[in-house]
Amino acid sequence: MTPKQGVSGKPPYDDDNIFAKILRGDIPCRKVYEDEFALAFHDINPQAPYHVLVIPKGRYVAFADFAATAPEAEITGFIRAIGHVAHMLGFEDTGYRLLANMGPDSHQEVPHLHVHLFAGRPLGPMLVT
Repeated sequence: MTPKQGVSGKPPYDDDNIFAKILRGDIPCRKVYEDEFALAFHDINPQAPYHVLVIPKGRYVAFADFAATAPEAEITGFIRAIGHVAHMLGFEDTGYRLLANMGPDSHQEVPHLHVHLFAGRPLGPMLVT
């Protein structure tokens, strides 16, 4: 059997992942937005005219980990940050897509919860078969 690409969406958290390094300031990013709960920045390999990543500042591997262990204020703050970024960038009129990967079947590449925000053109069907 061929190993699946991507990483596990389950803990433990890897403090050396690229998003942890961005949060620490070890690696620069093209910041779009930041508050006490989240950081949003442009993806280095955009898949749409606008491709922004929104990450929580806490140590969460994927959405299930975040939903199970984050304090309510952090969950609320992160979700509000995603909405704020979409509004701030003007994507509400024409639309946008949110995507969060978890685990190898989704091809999660970075073991830190992140939401992709895609916009700027018609995005086509949800899944390619």
